[in-house]
Amino acid sequence: MDTFWGAVIAAIGLLFIRWGRTQSDFIVYRLLVARSQLLWRGRVHDFFQISGAAMMVFGLLFAALN
Repeated sequence: MDTFWGAVIAAIGLLFIRWGRTQSDFIVYRLLVARSQLLWRGRVHDFFQISGAAMMVFGLLFAALN
């Protein structure tokens, strides 16, 4: 079961990277961007790319080590 959740976390991280790179108009991403702009302002898309990469790494580690 831990492998499944690790893969889900990694997939969400990949999705964050894609959304951040393309500056997607998907409603969920726009809601996340609106909340994050309060803190990150113009670098919000870079923030989502970096956090997506971190999620991918941790998700893959979680899946591999359990």
